[in-house]
Amino acid sequence: MSLVNFYKDQDIFITGGSGFIGKVLLEKIVRSLPNVGKIYVLLRNKKNKNAQERLNEILAIPLFRRVRREQPESLKKIIAIDGDCQELKLGISPANLEMLRNVSIIFHVAATVRFDDNLRTSILLNTRGTHELVKIAEGLANLKIFMHVSTTYAHPDLNVLEEKIYPAYADWRTTIKLAETYDIETLNILFPKYAPKHPNTYTFTKSLGEHIIEESRHKIPVAILRPSIVVSSFEEPFPGWIDNFNGPAALLVACGAGVLRTHCCNPDAIHDFVPVDMCAKSLIVSAFSAAQHATNQVVDTDEVPVFNCCSSDKRYLTTNDIVCLGKELVIENPLEKCIWLPEGGITQFPVWHYFRFITLQIIPSILLDCLIRLAQHPPVLLRLQRRIVSNAQVLDVFLNNEWAFDNKKLKSLETLLINKEWSDFKFMDFCDADHIEYYKNALKGGKEFLLKENPEASPGARLRMRIFQVVHYYLQFMGTFYLVRYLLGSMVSRIN
Repeated sequence: MSLVNFYKDQDIFITGGSGFIGKVLLEKIVRSLPNVGKIYVLLRNKKNKNAQERLNEILAIPLFRRVRREQPESLKKIIAIDGDCQELKLGISPANLEMLRNVSIIFHVAATVRFDDNLRTSILLNTRGTHELVKIAEGLANLKIFMHVSTTYAHPDLNVLEEKIYPAYADWRTTIKLAETYDIETLNILFPKYAPKHPNTYTFTKSLGEHIIEESRHKIPVAILRPSIVVSSFEEPFPGWIDNFNGPAALLVACGAGVLRTHCCNPDAIHDFVPVDMCAKSLIVSAFSAAQHATNQVVDTDEVPVFNCCSSDKRYLTTNDIVCLGKELVIENPLEKCIWLPEGGITQFPVWHYFRFITLQIIPSILLDCLIRLAQHPPVLLRLQRRIVSNAQVLDVFLNNEWAFDNKKLKSLETLLINKEWSDFKFMDFCDADHIEYYKNALKGGKEFLLKENPEASPGARLRMRIFQVVHYYLQFMGTFYLVRYLLGSMVSRIN
């Protein structure tokens, strides 16, 4: 069976449809699988807006402009379902549960991806939410596959991660009970002792979710996709799409704006990034593969199909390479809100880092905030520096360590695609692509979708960048000149 025929007339249920991966997955299904049945999207009420109102807002964003232009009728298949993954039964009403009775494919994408979230919230959403959805799935007579999204960092104590389930760090039932019993403060105190091998609540609770899926393998057809660090889109629906400042995007934008001048981490570490559209297509193809596996009952082992969605051995850019490339690209295409030349860099020496942090970030931020306050505007730069420090602390473990992810099973999935589906659903081409071109598009996407600027810099921004360059290098030259002059003067005075 071809992939397109497999999805024909199938009802799909997606959790996390308002998230980064979820929105791109939804767009890809609607645009490339026009013959699917209904697509139910779980959305919680937020900011006095119900699920339908939030869905209307999501479908109006630039991500869906290609669908709106090419296949507007397909959008009518999307149905909003009121609910919340932190609630029992996901907060879905009996009437809406009845609507889901014909669902045959589930994509469980919902999660709190904040690394600094409290343990209770992470457990209720990432762990208990998975269990509640599994219980709903067990009542679906037509279910063909339950596709669960985890992370390649669910086992951070392993230097090499294979495509399989590893032993649990804790009992997921006990952990859920703890979250239901104790308050946030108590659980936060408990976390370092309860999960000592995990740097944050996200990786821990996602690892527990994998074991919920594993225990359900005899009741429902299940599979797991583990994405690595998900970044801007590579090609679809257009290059450079991004909608959040989470993870490395915040640091790169801060560097490009001239407010981040130093960072303490390993400059030679090579990290694993995957574009969000690669992740969405991998989900669609891996669900197809796992469902066929379950239907044909080709079960040689008692294992859950696990796919590591990552670049793997195709990685070659170090952290320092990316920073240097980013600085070059921002000088070519500067941000409209840039306040100084994107300079500085990475160091592994904490003392040198903190010296640069105080002199090049904190002091200038205080001075500029004073000028902003004199102009009768609220100061922002010192507050922004606090956010940069917080973001850097959260990412510290990931920026200073390397992991190797095996993805042989994921690569093999592309062999399932027939010729006419290859162009629509191939996903490994990013690994062999021109990464300089990719980062150019990522910068344009960050400007357009995060900073709400034009993708290409205005003449004023380019002129300002040239002025910054002249002033910056002039100050460097004069500083070096007077330092050398002082040292030579001191030596001459000592000789005399």
